[in-house]
Amino acid sequence: MNKNYYAILMAGGVGSRFWPISTQEFPKQFHDMLGTGDTLIQKTFNRLANVIPKENIFILTNARYNQLVLEQLPDVTQRQVVLEPAMRNTAPCILYASLKIQKENPNALMLVAPSDHWIEDEKAFEQNVRDAFNFCSQNNALMTLGIQPTFPNTGYGYIEYDKNERAAIKPVAQFREKPDYQTAKQFIAQGNFLWNAGIFMWSVKSVIEAFMNNQPELFELFKQGIAAYNTAMEEDFIKENYAKAENISVDYAIMETSKNVYVLPATFDWNDLGTWGSLYDKLDKDANNNAVVNAQTLIEDARGNVIRTPKNKVVIIDGIDDYIIVDKKEVLLIFPKAKEQDIKKVLQSVKDKFGDNLG
Repeated sequence: MNKNYYAILMAGGVGSRFWPISTQEFPKQFHDMLGTGDTLIQKTFNRLANVIPKENIFILTNARYNQLVLEQLPDVTQRQVVLEPAMRNTAPCILYASLKIQKENPNALMLVAPSDHWIEDEKAFEQNVRDAFNFCSQNNALMTLGIQPTFPNTGYGYIEYDKNERAAIKPVAQFREKPDYQTAKQFIAQGNFLWNAGIFMWSVKSVIEAFMNNQPELFELFKQGIAAYNTAMEEDFIKENYAKAENISVDYAIMETSKNVYVLPATFDWNDLGTWGSLYDKLDKDANNNAVVNAQTLIEDARGNVIRTPKNKVVIIDGIDDYIIVDKKEVLLIFPKAKEQDIKKVLQSVKDKFGDNLG
């Protein structure tokens, strides 16, 4: 296994659209959302460990989840857990982790990926990763793995690539914001648009150069800590300086402003597991298209529901179609699937009325 291969797993999000299962204290990446026996972060770590040495997989997360990471990933040491003392979006934490990795291995090639996505064809994923690493080892390139769109989804950003490029790896023409439905249909009809899955690859040299050129203030802030990184002084430096960083995504910070951006259209199935509906899509269904996690059910005249409860809880449902039904110790959610995007608003209302402890 190539010792220059590194990964950063992004595991600091809250996943509030998966409330009430996902909460600030225990977000979705640390849950077994599909009832497979592994949590999402465990699945992602094990998938990457087939390509990247385990000791080179770093987990980038909020300080409050440090213990959860170490409990769920027993092969990970504290050295590999990079803690954010403040929420500042993806660019500051990726720059911070990149400088740490560069100090350890200037020849490092890095993958950055969310810890909570679902990938089915893991062999195809591994091959795509190797192909991208090979390209990044030979070129000054910022790469992303783009997902072939299967329908005009308005919930994802899109990547437009050069349709005249015949090679597997394409120059990126531009990134597009989440479109409306008609625009998404046009993107798909053109045939040279991919979903942006937030999976990035580059050499550590290329990504740090991109930050230096495109985000000089952010780069200078974290450059001051180079002497402290990977030493006992690092924690104090980060506590003192991290919150000074601009709140900016890596897409805005470097990907949309750099000229050396490439995309490899992925050959694996992918789901971002961002909502109960996207989870429903990946779960096995009964004859009436009900998807069940953990529960024991007696279902009459009910279709298209997603049902999740504590292990082996008995659930009886009659006359309900296309609902999210989630039972947790202190919360019961019965909510139309068609309104799943409103769960964030509902969560805020719950916090306002009943207290922050429920979210």
